Amino acid sequence: MRRLLRIAALLSLPAALPAAGGEEKGKPERPWRALPLIEDGKVHKDWAQVGWGGFVVDDGSLRAECDEKGMGLLLYTKEKFGDCQVRVVYRPKGAKSNSGVFVRIDEGIKEKRKERPAAVKRDEGGKLSKDMLKKLQEASEKEQGPWYAVHHGYEVQICDDSDALHRTGAVYSLSEAAALPKAAAGGWRTMVITLDGDLVLVDVDGKRISRFDPGARDLPKRREWFEPERGPKRPRSGYVGLQNHDPGDVVWFKEISVRPLTAR
Repeated sequence: MRRLLRIAALLSLPAALPAAGGEEKGKPERPWRALPLIEDGKVHKDWAQVGWGGFVVDDGSLRAECDEKGMGLLLYTKEKFGDCQVRVVYRPKGAKSNSGVFVRIDEGIKEKRKERPAAVKRDEGGKLSKDMLKKLQEASEKEQGPWYAVHHGYEVQICDDSDALHRTGAVYSLSEAAALPKAAAGGWRTMVITLDGDLVLVDVDGKRISRFDPGARDLPKRREWFEPERGPKRPRSGYVGLQNHDPGDVVWFKEISVRPLTAR
């Protein structure tokens, strides 16, 4: 009953306020703890690249470096996170810049750190042939490298120019995202992902963007091979990671912070 009352309270909050773990009457907010991103001018050693591409240091931030051979995932390996909030400060180069923040990735991702799916190649126009797309589909079906995280975690999407199930703030193909508020000068945005049991809530620049409950009866069906499998149950304590997608998908990340939910 206590948990049901807590969820009801969360859903009654105004959309412009943080979803959970925010300041409650008589209960101050917990402090944020920044995860280290950079060390000696390089990606911090607590992060490991899975798959193709990578991230580089650019003016105090991490910038996605995508590879035509396939996508990749920068995995935070030091610890898993249970009920908490994850704050991500990021900036996409353009509305079509594709990336994502993965949460609730299960323990199996650690065995995929050195695994790379078969490399693909693009034509002069940057397009993938049917044979190349088949390679990617096979990698997805075999859950190779970063594809493991797709099917054994949740991706909170970054890509402003897409449909409601696949745009910024959506739990990719699982929850619809509302329209984004206007970005501040400089283009930096702040995404707060609240993990409360199985519930995933996403706010961008103070506005509630999406809500995902894997136990809901009306979840969207899986329609494409690159969408996550619905079957595997995601853990309540899992790893986080940042996605690098396709060539040209440039996104900067200057902060990843976490904090536990406010004490009940």
